[in-house]
Amino acid sequence: MSPLDISLADLITRLDEELPEADELARVSEARLRAQTLSDLGDQLIDHYVSKAKRTGASWTEIGDALGVSKQAAQQRRAPAAFDRFTQLNRHGIVLAQEAARTHKHDFIGTEHLLLGLLGEPRGLAYEVLVAKAGSERRVRDAVEERLPPAGEKAPRGHIPFRPESKEAIEQASRAAADLGHDWVGTEHTLLGLIRTGDSPAARILRDLGFSPDELRETVENETAARLAPRDRR
Repeated sequence: MSPLDISLADLITRLDEELPEADELARVSEARLRAQTLSDLGDQLIDHYVSKAKRTGASWTEIGDALGVSKQAAQQRRAPAAFDRFTQLNRHGIVLAQEAARTHKHDFIGTEHLLLGLLGEPRGLAYEVLVAKAGSERRVRDAVEERLPPAGEKAPRGHIPFRPESKEAIEQASRAAADLGHDWVGTEHTLLGLIRTGDSPAARILRDLGFSPDELRETVENETAARLAPRDRR
């Protein structure tokens, strides 16, 4: 029995329902992209518990034994430090950004792809803030699509590198969380990181949608405080 509430039949049914007009070759391509996403999510699941094990005092030798690999291999597969404090929703947004780049046949992850990743995670605060300001998800998505560079000849395989401005946005997300006194880096902080990246595509898109760095920071601060208030009263 699978430990997950999902089966191969579920995955097949969902793909068929979402692509009713696609031919079999198009479904092969889409299945490959979804398999890569599942693989990336599986890696993130492992990295999450590796980080928790380290925080509770487990050694790399013990973690390697639990993973069935050597100590050195366990250290090498660890999630990059830049994502250590990222929430699961935010990490999922990064995976979706990678898949957005792959789907558009781009061999890089730009800030515009990071913005699409945030739109793909409706449970995140960033999604709520974006849609509330723009009026609809479609308006934000259209604004991003207009800024995307032309598609390449074929979808890249394997790892897709971040552009320098995307790396800066990720660093700025961590700084934004620290500035607000938060011990996590959520989708809302990545949104702040994107608007702080000067003249990047995402920053221009956000400004065109009516956002400003100061207003966005105030919105995030107020919304997170409102979400945390019920917990504080418990």
